[in-house]
Amino acid sequence: MRYIAAYLLLQTGGKANPTAADITSLLDTVGIESDSERLSKLLSELEGKSIADLIAEGSSKLSSVTEAPKEEEKKEEKEESDEDMGFGLFD
Repeated sequence: MRYIAAYLLLQTGGKANPTAADITSLLDTVGIESDSERLSKLLSELEGKSIADLIAEGSSKLSSVTEAPKEEEKKEEKEESDEDMGFGLFD
C-alpha cells in the first residue's frame, strides 16, 4: 500500500510516470524502507495503465462482492402499562 500511495502522490505532484528511484527517494524522506522486488513488480503491473482505469476496474470488482447477511433485529416486547388496562381510576 505504501508503494501505491507514494506512486499516486508523485503523480499528483506532476510526475507522470514515477520510477522506482522516485518512489524509493520519497519513502526514504519519511523513513520508510522499500523492497525493490515488490516495487518493481508494482511498477511493471502499472505500466501503460491509467490510475482512473485501475480505480474503475477495482470498483467494479468490489461491487460484485456480496454483502454479509444482515442480522435479524430483535424486537423488544413492551411492558404492559396501567394505561392500557382500561381501569379509568381517575376519570
